[in-house]
Amino acid sequence: MIKYITPIVLLTISNVFMTFAWYGHLKYRNTALITVIIISWGIAFFEYCFQVPANRIGYEVYNAAQLKTIQEVITLLVFSFFSVLYLKEQFRWNYLVGFLFIILAVFFIFKKW
Repeated sequence: MIKYITPIVLLTISNVFMTFAWYGHLKYRNTALITVIIISWGIAFFEYCFQVPANRIGYEVYNAAQLKTIQEVITLLVFSFFSVLYLKEQFRWNYLVGFLFIILAVFFIFKKW
């Protein structure tokens, strides 16, 4: 069981770092672009420290399409919380509908046909 959960936990941690690296600077629009690029690269280093092992470990129990699907769902969940809590943006109904379609995609990717 732990071999199925470990990649998901590592991908979640990775996505928290990735989200801050990609979008965290949006609160600091007056900071020089080169500065936020360098800081984002520093944050992205830690993202890769979790993402690479997550995929390496995960590939033992999931195929590549399944790993990518898991990563995308985690990304959407992490980003949803990030945009509401950190960026103070509103979560709209159409975002939820779009996410439900992605969950439907998860069903099709993980279903044994």
